[in-house]
Amino acid sequence: MNKYEFTIRYNLHQLSAAIVSAPTSYLGRQAAVLIPIIEIDQQLQLILTQRPLHLRHHPGQISFPGGKAEPTDVNLIHTALREANEEIGLLADNVDVLGIFPAHKTFTGFEITPVVGLVKQPFELMIDPGEVADCFTVPLSFFIEKDNRHEVFHYRHGKRYRVHFMPFEDRFIWGVTAAIIDLLCRHVTHE
Repeated sequence: MNKYEFTIRYNLHQLSAAIVSAPTSYLGRQAAVLIPIIEIDQQLQLILTQRPLHLRHHPGQISFPGGKAEPTDVNLIHTALREANEEIGLLADNVDVLGIFPAHKTFTGFEITPVVGLVKQPFELMIDPGEVADCFTVPLSFFIEKDNRHEVFHYRHGKRYRVHFMPFEDRFIWGVTAAIIDLLCRHVTHE
């Protein structure tokens, strides 16, 4: 699938289902992540980061560039683009934003809005070591293959919750990031 086909598929399909969220009755702290999709050698790739171990929230986990909304952010799209610039050096004017997915509530008190964006041109990766330990790409085709997306049920306080996970090479992608990837794949393949 190339950028053109991805854009058509993304725009043609109505969102079939929201991400399964933690059942919280409160409004979480607003946050946004960018789902940056870049074409490398005629193959779409997702850009992912690994969080440093010293961070308070989700240390060491694989994630998309993103973070908490700031009062100066115009909207959550601005939040996702600002954070991507701060974390990996991806400039906002190098991203074609296609849209957003519904917010995902987490047990850690965040309400995360995923922003889908195509990276227009290759860029120089500039990692902020305070926020990112590593940055890498994974072919979107790997995730689209349904056999590479897994889920288990986890019990918390006597209730059962679905947890997505996706092993890739020596990486283990799970939780909200895996749920967002699963939703993206279901959306563009109309599963």
